[in-house]
Amino acid sequence: MITIKEVSSKEDLRKFVTFPFSLYKDSPYWVPPIIKDELDTFNKDKNPIFKDAEAWYFLAYDGDKIVGRIAAIINNLEVNHQKVKKMRFGWFDFIDNTEVSKLLLDKVAEIGSRNGLEYMEGPVGFSNLDKVGVLVEGFDHIGSMITWYNYPYYESHYKNLGFVKEKEYMENKFPASNADPALFTKLNDLVKKRYGLTEMNFSTSKEVMPYADEMFDLFNETYSKLSSFVPITEKQKAYFKKKYISFINPEYIKFIRDKNEKLIAFAIVMPSYSKALQKANGKLLPFGIFHLLRAKKNSKDVTFYLIGIHPDYQNKGVTAVIFNEYYKTFKEKGIEMCYRTPELEENIAIKQMWKHFDPVIYKRRRTFRKSL
Repeated sequence: MITIKEVSSKEDLRKFVTFPFSLYKDSPYWVPPIIKDELDTFNKDKNPIFKDAEAWYFLAYDGDKIVGRIAAIINNLEVNHQKVKKMRFGWFDFIDNTEVSKLLLDKVAEIGSRNGLEYMEGPVGFSNLDKVGVLVEGFDHIGSMITWYNYPYYESHYKNLGFVKEKEYMENKFPASNADPALFTKLNDLVKKRYGLTEMNFSTSKEVMPYADEMFDLFNETYSKLSSFVPITEKQKAYFKKKYISFINPEYIKFIRDKNEKLIAFAIVMPSYSKALQKANGKLLPFGIFHLLRAKKNSKDVTFYLIGIHPDYQNKGVTAVIFNEYYKTFKEKGIEMCYRTPELEENIAIKQMWKHFDPVIYKRRRTFRKSL
């Protein structure tokens, strides 16, 4: 008999975080998170999202064995300020048993109904910088530190339980050699001269920090019109700076400023940590940190994590300036393959931005919704 238990202690929360380690122990494609980082994500004293969000966590048991988990989330900025009556859920993992998935989702639905919400959608995180989507194509490709991996049977559970597709995301890749400099070097000079733009490159994380808040402000401006967007707050900025900047090579962060020294574009690329995280197996000590540092220095694969361009400068060739800078950096570092994080299918501007690199779609993921 399947029973559902709400997480109510530190011990329960650790079980919640570590359940996927047993579920995916035989998968060569699953990338484990750092356990401490996951625990901090759910810590109300450490993650500022809880100033604007509430969350409940549930574990499914078959006897004494854990067979599933789910996080139920209400983002109050989304519900109260944007008037989107959505019940979120994420960190949803389960064995191939519909009773397990149904009982977990029923808990989310109960909370949503109790709070007067209209529908539930997932898997999603607390904000736009969290992981998103259930994988529906590309199961034979290794995951990443910024996406969820799941078994192929997950999608059928959503459909069998009456959920319908809400949003679709695509993940693309292309060899770094596809970045023919002829595509952007000439345009780079023209655009910089026409709009009075200058590029900013960095050699240390300390140099980046004074501009990080301005970058998050630009991120909010860039994506504010997308249907799934929830703005990043001031307290979240500080949290994300601390959480992510140390993982990013400073030379992989590119800023573009206008003649008035205003930031009008940015891009962040991360080295691939997938194989290093598999070796670390959830722990930084004693050896996990060395695997991560080695990947940061030597990885020949990179992931385009974030890119933002002020609405006034979109479709004006600013990407040529960004790509020109990355071309020089990638050539120096010997980068071989470029990957892109999940991008909304409806984001036509992003598709146009990358078309000259002949990207290949190698993964698709979706969120699913159901009325309450």
